[in-house]
Amino acid sequence: MANLTLVYGLRLLPAEEVVEVGDAPVKLKNGNDAHVTMHVLEGSREQIEAQLKMSLDAFFDFYPEI
Repeated sequence: MANLTLVYGLRLLPAEEVVEVGDAPVKLKNGNDAHVTMHVLEGSREQIEAQLKMSLDAFFDFYPEI
């Protein structure tokens, strides 16, 4: 299997300050553009960590071949 690249970003902000989250652009070597869907998790540190772990597990469930 080819090597893969997981593209992600993390930033903690005060919950009441976030108004909108958009896609993040990615430029590919072949000249194409791609986008990374950004996700928002809210709650306490423990809640965010639990949601992030569940989201990561679910993400890899979409790709059983890897």
